[in-house]
Amino acid sequence: MNLRDLNYLIALADHRHFGRAAAACFVSQPTLSTQIRKLEEELGVALFERAPRKVMLTAVGSDIAERARRIVGDVEQMKEAARRSQAPEAGTVRLGIFPTLGPYLLPHVIPGIRERFPELQLLLVEEKSELLLARLRDGRLDAAILAEPIHDDQLHGEFLFEESFVLAVPAHHAFAQRTSLSVGDLANEDLLLLEDGHCLRQQTLDVCHLSGASEKTEFRATSLETLRQMVAANVGMTLLPSLAVQPPVAQPPSIRLLPFKDPQPSRRIALYWRRSTAMDGFLKRLAASIRQLPDALLRTDPADPRQTTPPDML
Repeated sequence: MNLRDLNYLIALADHRHFGRAAAACFVSQPTLSTQIRKLEEELGVALFERAPRKVMLTAVGSDIAERARRIVGDVEQMKEAARRSQAPEAGTVRLGIFPTLGPYLLPHVIPGIRERFPELQLLLVEEKSELLLARLRDGRLDAAILAEPIHDDQLHGEFLFEESFVLAVPAHHAFAQRTSLSVGDLANEDLLLLEDGHCLRQQTLDVCHLSGASEKTEFRATSLETLRQMVAANVGMTLLPSLAVQPPVAQPPSIRLLPFKDPQPSRRIALYWRRSTAMDGFLKRLAASIRQLPDALLRTDPADPRQTTPPDML
């Protein structure tokens, strides 16, 4: 048994297909298949169930695959510790970020990161929060930008910023003539939400429970942009994070964005990484760089005329 065989095992566990796993490992399918067979013979157990069009992990195979991830991850950490002792701010960082934040945060922080860490190669992975957490825990990501709180003693979280929400309503909604509103004004209203698996869905539900609002159950969006367009089409209202309504993001003219009076509903964002990582010092410096966001991007001022003037009065 060697690291190469463990990497083959992990690839097959991930892809559940011999051809795709072999391609991911840059070897032929017969080579990967032969090495997996030898590994099973060495261990004396079947790691996979082989069906004509499907490959599934056995119960023991699942356990061994997770152990293999930890072993390979530890070896990578050894290499990373040695490399970073010579060039602490160079190399590759695999950073995860969730879909309702990534497209809106990255344009504001990537230029500063490139200037601060010119030798850094940043590999970005956009997935839902639960998938990012799974990849972070098993070593497939070095760090992930996630919404607080994350309850895991094996992870360290470094607070980045707090992002307020605005209410997006159709231009001819009764709220559209308001300049601002309080959370309590949402009582008995129905809000459009994302589908299950998005952390923004739970954040919006938290506001609903606080205000007495409900979910508009006839529709669930797969993305924040779909939510925005549904509001523009006069289907309903929704909450949008502040970064998602800032330039260069374009807003449909048929949408009104209403800020909340204090206390504004918001979400807290942090950078998480494994406590065991050799990159701890560097990741703290990366967090400090991301934290340089201007406050105006994160909090919508109720007195800002760019947000509060109704379209038919412009």
